[in-house]
Amino acid sequence: MKKRKKRGWIEVICGPMFCGKTEELIRRLRRTEIARLNVQVFKPSGDNRYSPDELVVHPGAGVIRHTAIAVPDTRTLLKLVDPRTNVLGIDEAQFFDRTIADGCNELANNGIRIIVAGLDMDFRGEPFGSIPILMAQAEQVDKLHAICTFKDPDGRICGKEAMYTQRIINGKPAPWDAPTVVIGAEDVYQARCRRHFKRPKKL
Repeated sequence: MKKRKKRGWIEVICGPMFCGKTEELIRRLRRTEIARLNVQVFKPSGDNRYSPDELVVHPGAGVIRHTAIAVPDTRTLLKLVDPRTNVLGIDEAQFFDRTIADGCNELANNGIRIIVAGLDMDFRGEPFGSIPILMAQAEQVDKLHAICTFKDPDGRICGKEAMYTQRIINGKPAPWDAPTVVIGAEDVYQARCRRHFKRPKKL
């Protein structure tokens, strides 16, 4: 890619599942499109829960969509970056290999505004993939919170701010040795606050 005089920057939108990361990513992308900037959006090809070639906000009051290019890895993503691109969005960045951080920094150094969205912690409460690295290297970091959906014995939902993602297997928190990457939504994951998050015991 030809070097540009103008420097870009990196923005990270992170937090647990169901906190609105993708919605915020789409909001920022649409603003850049209104400004008539050249935009490219990428997502990992393994995440096709709602659409193979779109970002889709979890269905609720209304579905929000944005076209995206699905790629299997960082190398493919970098090959597909158009030299005319001004703004580049990446959703579910935790699913890419760790070289995504180096790639984002290279693109930012070449004058592109990078907007990355992803989980900052996995279901164990551990740093997830390259998101923590990007958080340290980014010019702007926005950590969003979800709503804790833990139910007490009376069926009342906690409702406090949640920063953790709890994976559920047969109604119970997943064990430590469960696979790190399991694609799913409300049927597999819950947002939990610090009080109600059950950290799996290390083996």
